[in-house]
Amino acid sequence: MRTSYFNTGVLSLCTALLIAGCSTTPTPSTSNVRTVQLNSVSAQGIGASVGSVTLQDSPVGLIIQTQLTNLPAGPHGFHIHEKGSCEPAEKDGKMVAALAAGGHYNPTQVAHHGTPMTGHMGDLPVLHVNSAGQSQLKLIAPRLKLADVQGHALMIHAGSDNYADQPKPLGGGGERIACGVI
Repeated sequence: MRTSYFNTGVLSLCTALLIAGCSTTPTPSTSNVRTVQLNSVSAQGIGASVGSVTLQDSPVGLIIQTQLTNLPAGPHGFHIHEKGSCEPAEKDGKMVAALAAGGHYNPTQVAHHGTPMTGHMGDLPVLHVNSAGQSQLKLIAPRLKLADVQGHALMIHAGSDNYADQPKPLGGGGERIACGVI
């Protein structure tokens, strides 16, 4: 019986030391990770959730992991916009979905829309949505860090992005269909 108390005591001591040791082990910082909730947007306002996007700093740039649903299938323009709002705003007497987000994030005043390597800092890789309306992709924005995009909007457009201003401005993405504030 005495051996049983000894073994239980030793086991308890070892467990306590293990727990104490773990509590002093440094944990990775999560300050360089941000999850952004995206919602559908229309001229009437902000609608239902379409999922989330996780942004994380890495040595190769900002990693963008999408977990999105209920979107139209196909390629979509995907950008960081200059203002942190997804509200509609008026343009030429007409309400426009998520217009309060402003234009593409462009702190260096690049004169043209372009690829994630050559255009506005907010020009991201094209977002592909499968036939089930889902996107679970990992994309990289090589010139961005999380600190650059905090407080801005993340936008999904109805159409694709050809990374040029011709034949339509800003890659031809068109209408804003989903948005989230970073």
